Amino acid sequence: MENIRIPVGIWVDTAFDWLKDNVAWFFDFITFLFTFLIDSLTNVLVDLHPLVIMILLALIGWVLRSWQMALGTLITLFFIVTMDQWVPSMQTLALVIIAAVIAVIIAIPVGILAARNDTASAVIRPVLDFMQTMPAFVYLIPAVTFFSIGVVPGLVSTVIFALPPGVRFTELGIRGVDSETVEAGQSFGATPGQILRGVQLPLATPTIMAGINQVIMLALAMAVIAGFVGADGLGKNVVEAVASQNLPLGVESGLGVVIIAVYLDRVTAALGTAKDFPNSLIATFRNRSAKKKATAAQA
Repeated sequence: MENIRIPVGIWVDTAFDWLKDNVAWFFDFITFLFTFLIDSLTNVLVDLHPLVIMILLALIGWVLRSWQMALGTLITLFFIVTMDQWVPSMQTLALVIIAAVIAVIIAIPVGILAARNDTASAVIRPVLDFMQTMPAFVYLIPAVTFFSIGVVPGLVSTVIFALPPGVRFTELGIRGVDSETVEAGQSFGATPGQILRGVQLPLATPTIMAGINQVIMLALAMAVIAGFVGADGLGKNVVEAVASQNLPLGVESGLGVVIIAVYLDRVTAALGTAKDFPNSLIATFRNRSAKKKATAAQA
């Protein structure tokens, strides 16, 4: 038994060499697309005055949750500015947003497929298990192999690492819809597509939003690790702090990550609790406007 060895690593390395030699055009396209997306969003977040970003994010927190959330957002973001971590924080935020959007775009259709097809679910589930149990640092190796050093391998590895919860929660949400509700739609002659759009997805929205919340949290965690392959942002600062034993830089970068994580968690959690987000958003503005008019009339 000691002399038996299956060269899995060599097989994978051979497969990667074949992909680099024969599908290089695809990796070049992915590099161009992801670089464009990251650079565009990063430039917007960095070029705008910090006060504008702070007010915008505070308004989002106020609308979705409360004035306390808005005030906390202003205070914590101002704290990031005072620590001189604003630009790295915006670079990390851009990476997380792009990675989360790409992961959600992939995860929701795959989750719907898994929910509506038992065979597809049986095939997808072990793949998700593999993706979730594989150590995060391992994703950096093939990403660097295909995309070299920089933000692109960090983005690719972040998308892969953050993808599984979105698929799982989407499947769980759709499968959790009451079968009698689905049968009622079928009895009225609704097509499977109409039932999906009009019944299953709306009822599964809270569960799907919980999955998106987990996608964002994992994307933020992996975005920090992506600093090891040269992705700009707080992760790169953390790597530099570890390499140089710079405790102040490590603490400040870590606090920046915590602040962004808490904000994104609260916002996505608020979206998940809203039964009908667009209508609830409009209703919030109308209610507050009505309260102001009533107060003015009483005065």
